[in-house]
Amino acid sequence: MLRLIKIEFQKLWLNKVSLVLIFISFILPFTVLILSSIKINFFGFFTLELGELGIFNFPIIWHITTFFASYFKFFFAIVVVSMIGNEYSNKTLKQNLIDGLSKKEFVLSKFYTIVFFSLCATLLIGIATFVIGMYYSSYTEATIIFREVEFLLAYFVKLVGFFSLCLFFGMLVKRSAFALAFLVVLYIVEWLVFWAAVYVSGTVETAFKVKGFLPLESMYNLINQPIQRIVMTKFPEKTDIMYDYAVHWYEIAIVLGWTALFVFLSYLLLKKRDL
Repeated sequence: MLRLIKIEFQKLWLNKVSLVLIFISFILPFTVLILSSIKINFFGFFTLELGELGIFNFPIIWHITTFFASYFKFFFAIVVVSMIGNEYSNKTLKQNLIDGLSKKEFVLSKFYTIVFFSLCATLLIGIATFVIGMYYSSYTEATIIFREVEFLLAYFVKLVGFFSLCLFFGMLVKRSAFALAFLVVLYIVEWLVFWAAVYVSGTVETAFKVKGFLPLESMYNLINQPIQRIVMTKFPEKTDIMYDYAVHWYEIAIVLGWTALFVFLSYLLLKKRDL
């Protein structure tokens, strides 16, 4: 595994664009640190400081930071599809196979790199969240601090699943721009399935359950939006806005299932393709 990751690192190190995108994808999640210190002055009448609103209290902070940090995954997604596009355009794929790398090892080298960067991103956002929480949170008991740390696991699985999807699209079309365009196509297809399910079942609730098994929606469902939850903490009497924001094992299982399928299909495409 380490040998395969090392091979990918050597390729990425020679690609300046990929290095910049990797740097951005790691740095941008730390904007939550800047967000926590923002003070908004309303014409001298009062000053609003986000860190003092309680949204950075434990355990809710794990939910908030992982949700917003997940939107920065698109930068590394460009790196993933570029890794595949460059292999074909630079003829390095064929050279790797000539040098003794099997097609299975080639796909695994990409997947291991995805897992490695996803793990690094998860550790970084975990450290940032812990630092912000310890500074702003009113709760310092260990049981409360680590109560919803499973959002980090959901964040990691979400990244691995999404990048594996990008890996598959990269293998499918062999061009970075087209691979990213397929994400938009898939997003549209999932909504078409949703409306078809509404038509067949007659209920929106059932349609959302069906959509929850699809790739992009299942990844999104791992970490639901925290806005409603923030409102709930400020207005606990509003029971009508209560919703299920927890991380569930079956949601993780669905995304892991898609991840395994995308990696397998990537290998199958490479195995069948005439290079």
